[in-house]
Amino acid sequence: MAEPADCSSFSSIFSLKNSGPPDDTVFYSIFPDSSAAAAAEELQSLHLQILNHIAQFTDAYIWQHQPFLLSITPSPVPHLSGHLRFGDNLEDEWFVVFLLFEISKTFPNLSIRVWDSDGEFLLIESAFHLPKWLNPDTSENRVFIRRGIIRIVPKSSFQLTPKLEDSLRFLSSRDNDSISRAPDAVQLHLSRKISEYPDRAYRNVHRVRVRVPISVAMVLRHEPCLISLAVEGFYDRDIDSMKYAAKMERFLPGGKAEEMVEVVVRMSRAMYAQLVQQKFQAPRFFPMPERNNVGKYLEAELGMKIACGFEMMYQVKRKQGEEGKGSTWEAFMESLETSGYFQGLLPGSEEYKRLIKNAEGYYRNSSLHVRAREVLSVPVRRIDEILALPHSADDFKNQELPPSDDDSWLYGGEDEINAALKDREKEMELYNLKHQKKNKSKEQEEGVSAPKKNLDEYDLGGIAKSMQAFVEKISSYEGAEVPEDSDLKDVDFDADQFMKEMEKIMGHRGSNNDGSDLDLDEGSSDLDFDDDEDSEDIEEGGDEFMDSYSDALNKELKATTLDKTFLHASHDQSSKIIDEGATSSANDDEMDEFAPVDIDINLVKNLLDSYSSQEGLSGPASNLLGLMGLRLPDDVGKGK
Repeated sequence: MAEPADCSSFSSIFSLKNSGPPDDTVFYSIFPDSSAAAAAEELQSLHLQILNHIAQFTDAYIWQHQPFLLSITPSPVPHLSGHLRFGDNLEDEWFVVFLLFEISKTFPNLSIRVWDSDGEFLLIESAFHLPKWLNPDTSENRVFIRRGIIRIVPKSSFQLTPKLEDSLRFLSSRDNDSISRAPDAVQLHLSRKISEYPDRAYRNVHRVRVRVPISVAMVLRHEPCLISLAVEGFYDRDIDSMKYAAKMERFLPGGKAEEMVEVVVRMSRAMYAQLVQQKFQAPRFFPMPERNNVGKYLEAELGMKIACGFEMMYQVKRKQGEEGKGSTWEAFMESLETSGYFQGLLPGSEEYKRLIKNAEGYYRNSSLHVRAREVLSVPVRRIDEILALPHSADDFKNQELPPSDDDSWLYGGEDEINAALKDREKEMELYNLKHQKKNKSKEQEEGVSAPKKNLDEYDLGGIAKSMQAFVEKISSYEGAEVPEDSDLKDVDFDADQFMKEMEKIMGHRGSNNDGSDLDLDEGSSDLDFDDDEDSEDIEEGGDEFMDSYSDALNKELKATTLDKTFLHASHDQSSKIIDEGATSSANDDEMDEFAPVDIDINLVKNLLDSYSSQEGLSGPASNLLGLMGLRLPDDVGKGK
């Protein structure tokens, strides 16, 4: 019997025709241990068993864009696969992860992969607990879910990237269970996250009372999942689709004469936020109550947005012609023929009849589970079927409706965000602490930490001297001085010739006219000055100007707190300096103000503060001190 390439087409005929899945998409694949030789019947049976098992979790859930479904993929290894677009609702992605873990617990002979547009997001979630060798470049075909835990194909078993078939074969062997088990820290971190589901997913569903046309109420009564397409149609509206909302031909044909009813709508919190937080003017003929009753008006406004979303979605889908190729069974049979399912057999032969019978059984059983996908992918036909049924406003009257759920979560999410950030900060702190301990123990083993236990053993004056020597070192065009063992080649560079060429380009007059190689224009302009006359005046008034400038600068700085940020020399040193250089008008009260800054002390203090703030990690202070041949203990600056 042929491998069921056909069965995967059964699901694909309902999918949207686009160039590829959007970025906000989660992908998953389920491999049975007998994947390499899995027959069509085995995969079909497994497919139905899995869908039946997860129905208990998914029946009451409202998906953002599309439901969790599987299709049979024949190559390169026959397996079940699917993808789900979660959009703005990240809860959908983690609900999928929960479902996959549940499937792996119920069906122990399965190896499951899950990833999204960012890659192996389970590893990203537990990044602080992973082995060092595991990264995005080395994780391909290594990370799986099996029997409810994370399995990682170790590097010791496959140095290079393993083939998918090799990884599946490795995981299916019970002998490899212990070595493929991910670290306990990874298991614990992910289990905490997943243990919140499915309850967290159900809490994500928001109930709200709205006032809508009868046609909208009928559609939502029969197909509550269509609210996702209506919200999507409203949220992603453009100028063309808004033209349909201005007419409301399908869902409000009677205009203001159309009766409105109150219903309770279930949607995800993300959908509710998308509706509430967008301003939208109601069509001029849409019946809206007076604004004096705020509660009723908000219910009507939300219902108006839903109704307009249904209209825009319906008309756009209808225009795109997504009803499919005839009936679903005809499309299914056509996909079987195209994929070679019947192996060229003549219609009416015994083998042909047997294949038809198998296909009918699979279609009959699986169609019950793909109904939701069919509704979401080709909603126009389903909406027409619902609105063709007899209905009136009396069907929705005299009903006790529960109140809308509290929406304070929409305006007070800071606590949850802050809690998540604190959890991440705590993870990072523990991670850094763990690695600092490892580094210290490694240094102790190598005997490196012995000579640097006490800060007092260091000559801090040597730091200042080394820095002064570094600063006073005259650098050349070759750049800063580098360690002697650096393998650098000398630069062949004629500085004099370079300066001459630059002066030619810039047209700049040299400082000495005699002996110059430059021929410059002797003409003058209104902006030319006699350098010889001005130079004498500058030399005579230079000292006076500098004294006045220094006094003015000190006066300005005295009014600020800048002086307090530096350490000053001792009082005895200040007195000596002031007596030698200050004017006769200075008195003893001014001595503290003119106490000079101790450059060496400030230099050493700032270096130690910078080194301490690095907390043992690499940084500018440690790099600079290292180049000068100095190494400080890790606790420098703490309490000193």
